[in-house]
Amino acid sequence: MSETIAVQNTDELPLPKGCLSLEIKSVKHYTDSLFSFRTERPDSLRFRSGEFVMIGLMGEKKPLLRAYSIASPNWDEELEFYSIKVPDGPLTSRLQKIQVGDHILIRPKPVGTLVFDALIPGKRLFLFSTGTGLAPFASVIRDPEVYEKFDSVYLFHTTRTVGELTYGIDLVQSVRDHEFLGDLCKDKLFHLPATTREQSENMGRITNWIEDGRLAEFAGGALTPDTDRVMICGSMAMLESLKKACLDLDFIEGSNSRPGQFAIEKAFVD
Repeated sequence: MSETIAVQNTDELPLPKGCLSLEIKSVKHYTDSLFSFRTERPDSLRFRSGEFVMIGLMGEKKPLLRAYSIASPNWDEELEFYSIKVPDGPLTSRLQKIQVGDHILIRPKPVGTLVFDALIPGKRLFLFSTGTGLAPFASVIRDPEVYEKFDSVYLFHTTRTVGELTYGIDLVQSVRDHEFLGDLCKDKLFHLPATTREQSENMGRITNWIEDGRLAEFAGGALTPDTDRVMICGSMAMLESLKKACLDLDFIEGSNSRPGQFAIEKAFVD
């Protein structure tokens, strides 16, 4: 018996307390394990680029919600999310089957540390991501404010295979082609997509690029807390290794209440 997607018509069901219903506007599948989707945006929802919200579906007795970065910029009329597909995942095994016209749930209280408020002013911004950890930075690089705050923005994205880089490559191209953002990001936005398993033009984890000097060569200078600011989003192993790399370089970790020189997001790590 095939699984029935539990995206009920929420117009006919009472919504869980604190949740809103959002209609799916588009869905795009990139690989067998990655997809993105766009939803309507509540008029009341305001967020800072890089923040996340709780989204999901209704379970048998209660809503099944998970933290998802809002990949769209804060000026967009729709909300965009970038997700992994987990065959036996309680949520993603069903979420990956959504179609245009279906509904998901959202708890519209955006939070997060991958925001400009968590960093003190600097000249270069480095965005380090793996897998779907790219999502908050999809919002950041589409925010005009990032090009006002920083002289250059370096987006590093590592995945296992070449196909998993597609979302990021398309994203950066859309920014460069945008009638307004294109002028702002010119000579400021730099993208380095790399793989760790399948052979590609750029190979290796971000820590390898830092340690062997390739990052300094690519960015025109090694990381320094004097002028550089860093945001990190990915797996727990990646967060721990890059946090250590930043601390070893005398970077100070920042937060919303106490801005620093680098910021990480742990909300998506089990």
